[in-house]
Formats: sequence, structure tokens, C-alpha cells
Amino acid sequence: MLKEVSATRFVTPLREGGSLPGLVEADDLGTYVMKFTGAGQGRKTLVAEVVCGELARRLGLRVPGLVTIGLDPVIGLGEPDQEVQELLKSSGGLNLGMDFLSRAIGFDALAHQVSPEEAGKIVWFDALVNNVDRSWRNPNMLVRHGDLWLIDHGATMIWHHNWPGAAASAAKPYDASDHALAPFGPDIASAAAELAPRVTEELLAEVTAAIPEEWLRDEPGFESTDALRRAYAEPLLARAATIHERVRTSQEGTK
Repeated sequence: MLKEVSATRFVTPLREGGSLPGLVEADDLGTYVMKFTGAGQGRKTLVAEVVCGELARRLGLRVPGLVTIGLDPVIGLGEPDQEVQELLKSSGGLNLGMDFLSRAIGFDALAHQVSPEEAGKIVWFDALVNNVDRSWRNPNMLVRHGDLWLIDHGATMIWHHNWPGAAASAAKPYDASDHALAPFGPDIASAAAELAPRVTEELLAEVTAAIPEEWLRDEPGFESTDALRRAYAEPLLARAATIHERVRTSQEGTK
């Protein structure tokens, strides 16, 4: 389970993504980037953040720590921005928080070098979860004290938006020709050899167990939240074994 905290102050909205996250302070004295259940993408975006964030962390990639944040809608009464006030009002209950990485700057391929080894691990991971939002236009990576951190995994595992077609969708290759790290010669084969064997049923069960129960309830087609957790794990387990063979890093082919 993720650590649970309560929001004590809404600091400011962060207008850098479609989900309108916000910076909040919590009762553990931490500062978090908060994503809301009342945002347009809904709870599935938060589920994707949990699955990908916890999986990436267990595979040795740098991601901000995750917590669940209890939100009392009254916190939005003094917010002058009507859009933000409505978002806070509609997001009462459990939301998602990510550690705020102070002094981090956005990744710039012209200013930062990435080794083929590290690039390969990140591209392989993005292929595993089918991340369509790590392009050079919007890298969703931060650099902090010289280290590369991965953020924003809401646009992953697109198959969970259409469960009847999940198996077919998860079987598709991954186009990394536009990936922010494609210019660094990512060593995907070596990354797969190291990371794929670590993606086991046990690991995925541990990762999916971190999804809050209330974000999984009432999903059409599933008799229980445990069945839904298994549905999240199964495509990832199957994809881990062979996705490195189906990653296209250029217009000419795959590698």
C-alpha cells in the first residue's frame, strides 16, 4: 500500500499538462504534485501512474515517490481560479501525490547527455507500458543533481481504456522513433536482458496491490477488484518477454 497523507494547503496549480495537477502541502510536512480524481482523465490516469511508477521504481529507474492524498473539498473554497476551485470540489476523497522534486529542471536533449545503457532502460520501460508521452516535444523527464527522473505516466497502458480489446492492443509493437532518448542510441537489447526477467507475476502482484481499492471499484466486466488487478498485470507480463523485439527506433525498422 502507498503511504496516505492529508492535504493541508493547496499551493498553486501547475498548468503544464492536460490534467491540471497542483502543488499541495500535506500533514506529514511534505510537498507533493497532486493529481486529482476529478480531472478529465479520471481515476484511470491515477491507476496508470501507480502501476508505472511503482514498477519503474522496482526496476531501478528514478521516479518520484508516490502517496495517496486525502482531500477535503473545503480546501478549495478560497481558491480564486474558478476552474481550480471546481476541480478541488469534485475531487474529495483519495487522490494521488508525487514527491515534489525541488530544483529539478526539464530534460533538454541539447543540454544533457544520456548513456546508451540508461537510454535503453528507459525506452524499454516505455515500450513495456506503451508510453505515448515521452517524445522530444514533451519529454516528461526532469534532471535533478545530474540525475534523470521519469514523471507523468498517465498516458500509458492505453489498453485499460478498452478491456475487451486489451490483449490485441497490448500485443502491438512500440514506436520509439519520436522518443526523447532515441538520439542517444538506446541499448534496448541489453536493457531487456537485464530487466525483462525481473518482471514476474510476483512483482506485478506487488505493484498492482498498491492501487487503492476505491479506484478499481465498479469497473464494467470485472467481478472483483482482484480480477481487475490481474487484468493490469497480465498484459505487462506477456509484453515484457518480447517487446524489445518490436521496438521501432527509426523509420526503417525495429531493434
